[in-house]
Amino acid sequence: MSNTLEVKLLGKEYRVACQPAERESLTAAVAFLDGKFKEAGDKTRGAGERVAVMVALNLAHELLAAKNTPENVAAALESESIQRRINFIEAKLDESLAQHEQLF
Repeated sequence: MSNTLEVKLLGKEYRVACQPAERESLTAAVAFLDGKFKEAGDKTRGAGERVAVMVALNLAHELLAAKNTPENVAAALESESIQRRINFIEAKLDESLAQHEQLF
């Protein structure tokens, strides 16, 4: 199976690199994005690059807004806290191992 996939967006065909295991999710992403393009084109009566830029801007805004939800911020802080604890434990283990190495 090839590592490329032929897709169609805004009426144009593109060949994109794609691992076989990712084909289904990439195809879903193409369908989602093409739907957004058509929706934006119908609302604005625009086409081509202008529609693509507006859709990209809207999706980027939605992504950033979703990343900044309280749940995601809390998860990021918890992840940082866990990493600090891991680093502390690693430092203690290194210290303990260094002491034991001096015994031999």
